[in-house]
Amino acid sequence: MTEQRDQAAGSGVTAPAGSPVFSARGVTKVYQTGSVEVHALRGVDLELYPGEFVVLLGPSGSGKSTLLNILGGLDVPTAGTVRYLDHDLTAGTEAALTKYRREHVGFVFQFYNLIPSLTASENVALVTDIARAPMPPDDALRLVGLGERLHHFPAQLSGGEQQRVAIARAVAKRPEVLLCDEPTGALDVSTGVIVLAAIERINRELGTTTVVITHNVSIADMADRVISLRDGQIVETKQNDHKVSPEQLQW
Repeated sequence: MTEQRDQAAGSGVTAPAGSPVFSARGVTKVYQTGSVEVHALRGVDLELYPGEFVVLLGPSGSGKSTLLNILGGLDVPTAGTVRYLDHDLTAGTEAALTKYRREHVGFVFQFYNLIPSLTASENVALVTDIARAPMPPDDALRLVGLGERLHHFPAQLSGGEQQRVAIARAVAKRPEVLLCDEPTGALDVSTGVIVLAAIERINRELGTTTVVITHNVSIADMADRVISLRDGQIVETKQNDHKVSPEQLQW
């Protein structure tokens, strides 16, 4: 069978040509708060393909973060199945999910979670110290345009620069998948564009399957595919025939 190699990491992970890297079926998530049940996801079916740039779009409470956390192995569904290649994420032990997160997934969150007493390079090195075949920390920082900030501490960096350190930390372990939860949510427009350009470059140059969740409709124009959620369900899937660069987004 012809195989399509994910270019992201040189980790040997492959998928049959045209086959998804993620396949979710009937994914439901119910949170119990006392006697109240909150249905965060309601029977979601989803496929993600190698090297795709996907935006999960929807208002607060639509289920975006819950779905992202399940794809990343940070949470498990109440019902349904999720597979990443040959990994069944709904049947794995906590140890198996930890191994999956460590070896395959990079996370970027709205808040940077950098250690104040460490330089940019040292913050990235925290991840490379436990990765199988990591990128040198300084190379990861140069990839996101921070070659001149290697030895600066977080307090010496702007918010956008701190977020780019967080992106460098996520990609330095050469993950096949990059999951970004509102990565520009705490940034102004011009800084957000710079951060999105760094994420787009990772996707384009490394072939990393990339998922960005946002409530900002404008960001959708830079994706290969836009998946809209509302009330825990996918309500629309749209393919972008003509993607735009982050610099061309109309905010």
